[in-house]
Amino acid sequence: SITHSYHFTGIIVSQKDEVGIDIEKQRDKITIIGHKFTPMEAYADIKKAKELVKKLTIIWGAKESLYKIYATHGLSFMDHIYIHDFKNTDNTTRGIISYDGRTSDYNITFLEFEEFTCVYAIKK
Repeated sequence: SITHSYHFTGIIVSQKDEVGIDIEKQRDKITIIGHKFTPMEAYADIKKAKELVKKLTIIWGAKESLYKIYATHGLSFMDHIYIHDFKNTDNTTRGIISYDGRTSDYNITFLEFEEFTCVYAIKK
């Protein structure tokens, strides 16, 4: 799986596991489009704008990573891909794709650097 954002590029390779990766710049715009990929009411308790941007960027990156693995027409970020909640101090979570009667489970790892977020997923 390959990703890029501005001047950063990421590649993840595995001979045995299904993997996906995404790099995103942390931008305020994500708070405007967040309702398209995650239920925003779940984050109503996050009062600091910067913290909300970071959280949503991780969620978007996780869902994008899973989408790259699954790569199936009709797969919806909102309806078929679920990311377990995590704390700001965490660097891992779980993701689930539930689509067309099948469910797949993934380990998600994320890291931040220079106001960018890198997320990668590995199928369990």
